[in-house]
Order: sequence, then structure tokens, then C-alpha cells
Amino acid sequence: MSSSHLPPFSAHTDDFGWNQRDRATLFQGDVLVQATPYSAWGCAVTAVMYLPLTRVLAWQKLTDYSRWVQYFPDITHGEVLHPREAQAYRQASSSFGDLEYKYLYQAATKALLCLNVKVEVYLRVMEILHQRIQFQLEKGSFTDFVADVTLQDYAAGTLLTYAAQATPNIPVPAIFIQHTLNFELPTNMRKMRQVLCLP
Repeated sequence: MSSSHLPPFSAHTDDFGWNQRDRATLFQGDVLVQATPYSAWGCAVTAVMYLPLTRVLAWQKLTDYSRWVQYFPDITHGEVLHPREAQAYRQASSSFGDLEYKYLYQAATKALLCLNVKVEVYLRVMEILHQRIQFQLEKGSFTDFVADVTLQDYAAGTLLTYAAQATPNIPVPAIFIQHTLNFELPTNMRKMRQVLCLP
């Protein structure tokens, strides 16, 4: 499942679909976010930000998955699993011939409806060098989850697009999740940008 079915941004004036106001927002270090419900309990989100980094350097930092705890404050633990550890969490559908995947474990704590909810996920990660990282749920606290991070050369740096859709396995209305994402994801992405741009 790719991010191509996620809702695109509507303003189109350059090759990437940004008008002058959006470009200025991106170059100032802000994040453009669009979140929509896609089922009764699920939500789809697309976030875009500009990095004053080469695509190769951005890739090197993003694929250091142990650093994702620094990017997103809710993530309390993250690690790349050894193949033997990953074997216990792989679904039967995970076998795709000669394709090679990495497997991640992430834990997070999230405040929902005045409750602190612990979230755990085991993810299969597919990488297309310097272009795209796809995260696919193997097991965890979601009914479904998929996320794509794509990198594109833009101006003197890199355009990072994070597109995801997820359905939690607790019955939280999609409109509430949408509101939370619209409010919190820009803050999280700005934090990611800050860490990525450190020397």
C-alpha cells in the first residue's frame, strides 16, 4: 500500500504543487499538514516540510532508526530488531522473494481522552535508497498502519513528505484523531526538522 491514495494538497502553481505562500511557509521551517478520516476509527495524514540538507544527508539521518525517539517526543523506545528477533513477529505475508526488509520495534505513550495509552508496534521497513522509506505494520496496537517517508530534491535542499494512515485498536472517533494530528503533528515534525538539521 503506497501513499498515492492519500489526499493531495490542493494548491498547484509549481512542479511540486506549492503556491507562493506555501513555499514561503516551508522555507521558514514550518510544516504543512492535512489530515482526514478514512474510516469510522481511522485517519489519514500527509505532512510536508523543507530541510536545508542534501537528500543523501537527510537519508543517512532518517535511516538511523534508533534516533526516531529524538524526532517524536511520544516515542519512548525504538530499535532495529535482529533477524532472529524479527522472525517471531513477521506475518506470513512478509515473504516477498528476494526483497530485503528491516524490522523495527517502537513503543510510545500517547494521551487520548485523558488516558495515557501505551502503544507498541512491530514494523517492516522497505527502503528505496535516498528516495523512500515505507513502514508497514506487522503487529501492534493498531488494526492497520502504513506510513511513507519520501525525499525529493527541492530548491537547495530536500522536501520531506510523511504520509500515513492508521486505525487504532481502541475505539476513538476518527474526527478526534484527525484533530489531534492536525494539532500535534506539526510540532512533532518541527522537532524532527530541528534534530535532523543539527550538525
